[in-house]
Amino acid sequence: MYIPKVNLVTDKTEIIDFIKRFSFATIITSKNNFPIATHLPFVVTTKDDHIVLTSHFAKANEHWQDIEDSSVLVIFSEPHAYISTKNYDKELNVPTWNYISIHAYGQGKLITEQEKTFEILEATIDNYETTYRQQWNNFSEEYKLRMSKGIVAFEILVTDLQAKKKLSQNRSETEQNKIIETLSNSKDTNEIIIAEYMKENLTEK
Repeated sequence: MYIPKVNLVTDKTEIIDFIKRFSFATIITSKNNFPIATHLPFVVTTKDDHIVLTSHFAKANEHWQDIEDSSVLVIFSEPHAYISTKNYDKELNVPTWNYISIHAYGQGKLITEQEKTFEILEATIDNYETTYRQQWNNFSEEYKLRMSKGIVAFEILVTDLQAKKKLSQNRSETEQNKIIETLSNSKDTNEIIIAEYMKENLTEK
């Protein structure tokens, strides 16, 4: 991913927090020089100072067959906002787009052990809806086993992280504040979130 120095993010805690918040991502592999993508929710953990991503495919989705054969790319990219030149001090300007994106490269590993598959499913439940865990625990082992047969769980050991935070850092503080005000007053959730990230970024200066 092209990342100008001003937009580069290297803080691992900040990156992990973003992945946790915007965890529905796109996993991409290549087979015979043809890219294949699937959209999945991911749970992120750290193990021996390494980032590990876990999720599962529907077994009918043959994409799972490719993730051990080559490098895997997972893209986390959610909030984004159009930035109008109305927010700039000078008329001689062009509009742009603000966004945050994380590219996680790594090696995929299929989970074949039933106990480990259940662990991944339960970690996913705990991550997204803790109140559902009691309902899941009350299901019979037969039912849970039958459901698990329809998926293929996997994990990705992240070997390279590329993180970009494009939040008008190249503009003056006055212009950034104008953009924040504009986006904060929007009815679009993405624009409001970008405004929040811009406020944090200005505070960290």
